[in-house]
Amino acid sequence: MHCPYCRHPDSRVVDSRLADEGAAIRRRRACPECGRRFTTVETAILSVVKRSGVTEPFSREKVIRGVRRACQGREVDDDALNLLAQQVEDAVRAKGSPEVPSHEVGLAILGPLRELDEVAYLRFASVYRSFTSADDFEREIREIRRARAAVAAND
Repeated sequence: MHCPYCRHPDSRVVDSRLADEGAAIRRRRACPECGRRFTTVETAILSVVKRSGVTEPFSREKVIRGVRRACQGREVDDDALNLLAQQVEDAVRAKGSPEVPSHEVGLAILGPLRELDEVAYLRFASVYRSFTSADDFEREIREIRRARAAVAAND
């Protein structure tokens, strides 16, 4: 790690602590050349592999943008969208792979979105799963009703 002050190519770790609920490590470093201290934050990179083969870093903001479009006109607040994006990231990271296909990110969105808002879920699913007819919507609505009835029966 280069010193940000004198650009010396080496530094010594003075202290390490978990940050961001264990998702990152905060390190205090000291430069042996100029003696100044600085902080670095290390996180594991999660990459998304698009259908085209292009790889890009996972972005919670991109998840929020996509879900926000599906929630347009619905009463869904920003906190709920942030929580959903966190749930999606947690689910994708739980797979244990540094690279995940974009398809898996979409699947990870569907579950929490269904719980958040059924209309937004249908909108998102219709695009994500490429619905081509009203039959596709009817089939998905039947599945939502079946799941809702199963939950009610367990209560």
